[in-house]
Amino acid sequence: MKLQGKIAVVTGASKGIGAGIAKALAAQGATVVVNYASSKTDADAVIAQIQAQGGSAIGVQADMSHAADVVRLFETVKSHYGTLDILVNNAGVAVFQMIDDLTEEAFHKQFNLNVLGYLLAVREALKLFGDSGSVINISSILSTDPYLASSVYSATKGAVDTLTFALARELGPRGIRVNSILPGHTNTPATDGNFAGELGEKLLAGTPLGRFGEPEDIAPLAVFLASADSHWVTGESIRASGGVRGVGY
Repeated sequence: MKLQGKIAVVTGASKGIGAGIAKALAAQGATVVVNYASSKTDADAVIAQIQAQGGSAIGVQADMSHAADVVRLFETVKSHYGTLDILVNNAGVAVFQMIDDLTEEAFHKQFNLNVLGYLLAVREALKLFGDSGSVINISSILSTDPYLASSVYSATKGAVDTLTFALARELGPRGIRVNSILPGHTNTPATDGNFAGELGEKLLAGTPLGRFGEPEDIAPLAVFLASADSHWVTGESIRASGGVRGVGY
């Protein structure tokens, strides 16, 4: 129980990688705040699974791209627990468009959630962290190996890796570590159907371990970064991609 007694917030935790991380943190003893934007039913299912395994979790609705919602989320954490040890920034959105089809709406939708949302969450988490803490930002291998039609999304994830290092330098003197995880091709509700057909075959061929990832493949790395096992690790962007280098097509 590496995280016994710790309080963790996982954003976008109602499904996919966020849900996997929330359950893994709880399995190691953390009390988990399961954030969701709209999928209360899915969030309740994650909470029920955690509680069925003897863990502790609550759900809090908040759109992480809206500052007022972010403030309310962390005020709820404060009212329930008074403190915070772990923040996992996972909530995100992807809109794949060729540059000819780029819209301001799609640009701001992605940057407001994938980048501003992370920064707002860290700002509010700092009010609850004590003399230590772990921030884990979920990035993507697309930050270095963009897909076709992913220019804006990939740019947001490049920004995540950069702000991870910048915040690690800024917050290190306060005992707060900041790292990012770069998942590879991972089966989630958000990627449902993306790995089918010829594209899927090409992506799979470019994955040395010979399969697509699952949320359960990402979660142990988050547990490591949340725990004292990684007490000397900060400012790092760590790939969890099955060995993918390049997009595979």
